[in-house]
Amino acid sequence: MDQASTEQSSLRSEGRWAALYKVGAFAAFLYVAMMLVPLVLMIVAPVPPTEGGAAILEYVNAHRAVYLAELICFVGLCVPAIAMFLALGVALRKASPSLALLGAVLGIASETAAFAFGSSPPSLSGALAELATRYATAIGPARDALAAGAEALAASANGVNPVGVLTALGILVVSTVFAKGSLGRAAGVIGIVTGASGIVLEACRPLVGLVYGLYGILLPAWSIAVGIGLARKARA
Repeated sequence: MDQASTEQSSLRSEGRWAALYKVGAFAAFLYVAMMLVPLVLMIVAPVPPTEGGAAILEYVNAHRAVYLAELICFVGLCVPAIAMFLALGVALRKASPSLALLGAVLGIASETAAFAFGSSPPSLSGALAELATRYATAIGPARDALAAGAEALAASANGVNPVGVLTALGILVVSTVFAKGSLGRAAGVIGIVTGASGIVLEACRPLVGLVYGLYGILLPAWSIAVGIGLARKARA
């Protein structure tokens, strides 16, 4: 088989995955949108307290629409993230089958776990929303017990998030082969920085404070780069 025939065969093979690349590109941009919506809401609306069970429940009852919108976006973005990692695994399979598969599996597994357990930032939880509903009508000791439960949930959410560490590791692994997989060296560099910093910041989240926000900037930047790369690959 000559070189021209080999290239045509390769293009036909990639063409079979064009629909998945398009879905992955759309998912990457949707992921960014679902990150930005709650971040904007956090700017224009009062910031949820991260300590004090009673204060958290009172906030939820006073800003329920905003709270639920933030919760749905933060938990729901796991779905486009799964599609994005799947598309990346296929797009990079020829560049490095082992790393592409490992990175995609880590990303998909971590995002699936995050969705199943409702992983979200501190003070955003479906359980807290339910406690707030009961808190509004409770009196006496029952009210104090609900506040204590909310305090415990918030404290656990403020701890190290192993699911987040796995997601960052998946980003780091899969990004190392971006250049070879024709998704762009720049996107690979952004992904490596995002994944490496994400591992450290997720593992040290209780200690880093506002520095954790750096990861919140890098994640959408990487997702935009992924979306552009997958869209170009779909057109090609």
